[in-house]
Amino acid sequence: MSNKDYAQVLSDFERDTFTTRGITRDVYRMGHGPAVLVISEMPGITPDVAEFSRRVAARDLRAVMPSIFGHDGAPPTIKEVLSTFREVCVSREFLLFAKGKASPVTSWLRDLAHVEHERNGGPGVGVVGMCLTGGFALAMMVDPVVVAPVLAQPGLPLGPGSKSELGLSARDLAVVKDRCDAGACVLAYRFTGDKKSPGERFARLRQELGEHFIGVEIDSSPSNPWGYPTNAHSVLTEELGSQEGSPTQQALAQVLDFFDEHLKVK
Repeated sequence: MSNKDYAQVLSDFERDTFTTRGITRDVYRMGHGPAVLVISEMPGITPDVAEFSRRVAARDLRAVMPSIFGHDGAPPTIKEVLSTFREVCVSREFLLFAKGKASPVTSWLRDLAHVEHERNGGPGVGVVGMCLTGGFALAMMVDPVVVAPVLAQPGLPLGPGSKSELGLSARDLAVVKDRCDAGACVLAYRFTGDKKSPGERFARLRQELGEHFIGVEIDSSPSNPWGYPTNAHSVLTEELGSQEGSPTQQALAQVLDFFDEHLKVK
């Protein structure tokens, strides 16, 4: 498929650009209501990521997909993953291996969140990060405009000794903890066998945030009853499936209900 063919995957979304901090990126939007930023997983805004955004929009919410890497609309082939990973590795906007720091792109995303809140109203915005961007939703919580953060298989930072690292500074973590003490809640998902999103990271989040962290770990052991592969990774997209009552379908419903609960004016 060509880039033109990829674009057809997103033809039902509104597309324009957003510029802040000297950086301009494409943004895709759909729906009406309080905004939810859907920050794509590797290798970018895939057809499955777009479908998740459609589900968000169907709940009377405004799904907002910023294009921060990859070819928009491209499927998650090995070629696309490798190409995007090379792109991210040389970008100063992403810190793949740094401990105790958030990627600079999260500041750009917070500016976008503010604009979307001003445009669309509601108590604040929702954010869902996936895979490489999974922890971005946590880092963005330093801004009170983010009221519904979802971490889908958070994968950063990478490297030895990073399994329990959270991808933000000690100062930012203190702000997040203060927000949780004031009533904020963090929702997160991973498969039990997922080495890209280690269990130690969830354990650390439970330790730091206590009851304000709702971490759902879906069984992907060889004997799991739903047939998830042992290397299953993408809870809300590639491994979502269509089996009614499955853990991934329950996770999707929980995420959408979470956005309803925290973003809509009662």
